Amino acid sequence: MKKILALVLILLFFGISFSFAEDRTITVKAKKFSYTPNKIEVNKGDHVTIRLMSEDVTHGLFIDGYGLNTKAHPGSDGSISFVANKTGKYAFRCSVTCGEFHPYMVGNLIVGPNHRFYFFGLIILVICIGSAAIPLLKRKS
Repeated sequence: MKKILALVLILLFFGISFSFAEDRTITVKAKKFSYTPNKIEVNKGDHVTIRLMSEDVTHGLFIDGYGLNTKAHPGSDGSISFVANKTGKYAFRCSVTCGEFHPYMVGNLIVGPNHRFYFFGLIILVICIGSAAIPLLKRKS
């Protein structure tokens, strides 16, 4: 019983201290009023680096909700690094006037929940309930 409890406590400690985050590097190409890709999906807790590459004129990239900004000149990349700590859908848009269709140069950053963390928490919960139920089952028999 003591060994099981110690194992549960160790797993719980390490499960909480590890955020199950990934390092994500995404290259976004900007050209003629569009981003490629124009949709970026990450998980909450991921360390995200967005590398902006311009293929024609100077473009920017501003992420609403995070307040982050970078710009790239042709032949010179820009980058943004951050931890995706807020779930939701955030627009990113060009922050440098690049032509007549500049206002339509928009993409989306989608930060989803970290399912791996919740799955690990569920496993810990099942182990805790199981370790508490074993002594009760032994008493009945």
